[in-house]
Amino acid sequence: MAGSSSSGEIRTPIFSGVNYDFWRTKLRTIFVSYDLWSLIEDGYVIPLSIVALTEAHTKELKENIKRDAKALGVIQNAISDEIFPRISNETSAKSTWDVLEKVYRGSTKIRVVKLQFFRRDFEYIRMKDDELLDDYLSRLFEIINQMKSYGEILSDERIVQKYLISLPRNYDNIVSIIEETKDLSTLSVKELIGSLKGFAQRLSRHDNNDVEHAFQTLTVNPKTQASSSQSKAKSNKNWKGKNKAWEGKGNF
Repeated sequence: MAGSSSSGEIRTPIFSGVNYDFWRTKLRTIFVSYDLWSLIEDGYVIPLSIVALTEAHTKELKENIKRDAKALGVIQNAISDEIFPRISNETSAKSTWDVLEKVYRGSTKIRVVKLQFFRRDFEYIRMKDDELLDDYLSRLFEIINQMKSYGEILSDERIVQKYLISLPRNYDNIVSIIEETKDLSTLSVKELIGSLKGFAQRLSRHDNNDVEHAFQTLTVNPKTQASSSQSKAKSNKNWKGKNKAWEGKGNF
């Protein structure tokens, strides 16, 4: 669900009390696009003596009041009815934003503690043997997104390494191929996931014990497979002829 002020304006995401950091990032982008972020961070100063204002200062003050009201309206339209009572008494965009920051983002100490919690989850998470790849990707993505929202910087290289060491044993073949043929320092997360999903699709078409077959279909092209099959059939034929000397002589 999203709200909008008028036709042609950017639609705002609705904050309902969860995933504040994601909502905050999206709303900050909207404020920057409207050139309103400075009002959110610093607010604006109302002169003590309005009488002494020059015409230029009066015009600037009116413009700031108008822009601040616009920023406040964006915030008000971007929160749910359940959250609105918390900021209903605020009259400026900065004071409204500060209330939301204090309630839902927490202090620096609280954020550090939460980040440590997600770091621990990131280190210990593993894909289960009977878990679907997409389900595992979703679980890990959620942790990664939470870490980033609390300020953690995660490079593609670190995420790629995490994927490769946290997969179950039936992915060992594709992991070996990736490690031997790719430069892990430059391999993107998107490229890695594409390779893993391709392997998982092939693996799902075979019995769980037929991992080697799935591995071969992923790494060998059809022409090579056909040539290999013909060579194998010819080899078996020749081998059967050589075995005739042992027929009728019991088990070897």
